[in-house]
Amino acid sequence: MTLIGVAKAAALRWIESQQEWLSDFHQEIWNYAEPAYREYRSARAFVDLLRQHGFEVEEGSGEMPTAFCATWGQGGPTLATFAEYDAVPGNSQQPVPYQAPREGLHPWAAGHTDPHSSLGVAALMGILGAKAAMEARGLSGTLRIFGEPAEKICGSKPVHAAKGYYDDLDAAVVYHPHTTNTVAWETHCGSYWSVVFTFECLEPEKWMDSSLLAAPDRPHTVARCPGALDAVCLMYTNTKYTKESMFPHTGTWTLNEYILAGGQCTSDNLPPRFSQIQYAWRSPTLDIQDRIYQVLERNARHAAEVTGCVVTPRWVTKTRVGLPNLALSELTYRNLELLGPPIFGDEARKFARAIQENLGLPPADEPFTDDNLRLQTPQDYDAAQQRSLPPWQHNFTSDDYVEYTWHAPTARLHTSRPRLRPPESGFTYPMWTLNAMGGVPGCIDPGMFVAGKTIAATLTDLLTIPSTLEKAQAEFRERTGGGVGGEKWVAPLLAEDFVPPVDLRWPEYVETPRGMEWWIPTPLA
Repeated sequence: MTLIGVAKAAALRWIESQQEWLSDFHQEIWNYAEPAYREYRSARAFVDLLRQHGFEVEEGSGEMPTAFCATWGQGGPTLATFAEYDAVPGNSQQPVPYQAPREGLHPWAAGHTDPHSSLGVAALMGILGAKAAMEARGLSGTLRIFGEPAEKICGSKPVHAAKGYYDDLDAAVVYHPHTTNTVAWETHCGSYWSVVFTFECLEPEKWMDSSLLAAPDRPHTVARCPGALDAVCLMYTNTKYTKESMFPHTGTWTLNEYILAGGQCTSDNLPPRFSQIQYAWRSPTLDIQDRIYQVLERNARHAAEVTGCVVTPRWVTKTRVGLPNLALSELTYRNLELLGPPIFGDEARKFARAIQENLGLPPADEPFTDDNLRLQTPQDYDAAQQRSLPPWQHNFTSDDYVEYTWHAPTARLHTSRPRLRPPESGFTYPMWTLNAMGGVPGCIDPGMFVAGKTIAATLTDLLTIPSTLEKAQAEFRERTGGGVGGEKWVAPLLAEDFVPPVDLRWPEYVETPRGMEWWIPTPLA
């Protein structure tokens, strides 16, 4: 057996020998179910574990309390991956085959949808597997794993990129659970921007000329300034009216809004002084992104003027679009082929059929989709994506992993998280079914372990076959016009001194005299 074969075998053998505790660690992260920028226990668990395995860890990297940057090794190429661990508000679910939010919390608490819990643990086992191979064969190189919070608002990676954390990377292999088993090819994710508009009613007394009043000394009789709550309402409705005029109905672009704060619910006959609304939008080009912001910013200024307020925009994030690297994607897929698709056992199938029965459906002989059970070549996966896109569109949907692609050759791996086979065309299972299976080891572990092994094998190849890394880097230089700083390279869109929005009113768990609660208090009944 060659040195290359022995090294890769050592990585895979190490993962096989550690399956029990890695599966348990996933359950720990899944049960924390902490949302964006509030993943305190999840981040702590990763940091403590990486330190136990000899990594040097910077906590709170990029001024984000739940981020980290962990490094092991020295010399050689610097190879990276990342862990995510944020859950999604409104998706609480126990690992049972019927709808059941977690007990003791508000029903709209957070839960793992994609799930990022398995994303993070797959990356962890991949980097630890590569470390085991390096130790077994005396290989030189530097391994780095980032803790990336708040992916659901594409929060941390643009910050890490802007602050220089990716500047010394030589390659990255990253992962996301998916409906199929493949590697992204030419079509990568598009851009995601998000901004919070804060409306403040600073001088409500100037709204009315008090000299016109019969009793100017009785301020409660003055016509009330519309204030910050009306500003948010106008911003919301005006943006709905102007949304269809932001960009033509071609390609795929979306705009969503969320109320962070509004009014003062215990005040009486006083103008609301403070409100906030968040907008998040994604599209395939940066020019479209900027056009959408121009309309939003204009709407905000007008809403503020009409209601006697001032408005302040605060950026949450700005991502670039994804840059392909076919050389590294091909290498990653070869390792995925070596391992084969996930194999779901009796535990998974029994749980899946129980869900179907509880929904009043006949249990299927094969309850999982065909895409769950087979490999799909990157080229076929790419062609399937392109069939739904216009010819000019080269990027689709959004995810902030794209920040890595502009700093080093990056491959994006997918393995299947379980998805139930529909009983008929057009049938859609409720979201809780996906969330529940993400917490059942028999359902989620197969795809997670295939992903972790694929990452470890690919990192080992990059360390032991210099030509693989050289080929990927040559392509990166060609696509960027000379590498980082090249004529076709796109720099980070956030400033180096950008202050991450960790202080905003994001949903979170809170400790009260009643115990731990979701930020919406637990109902008494």
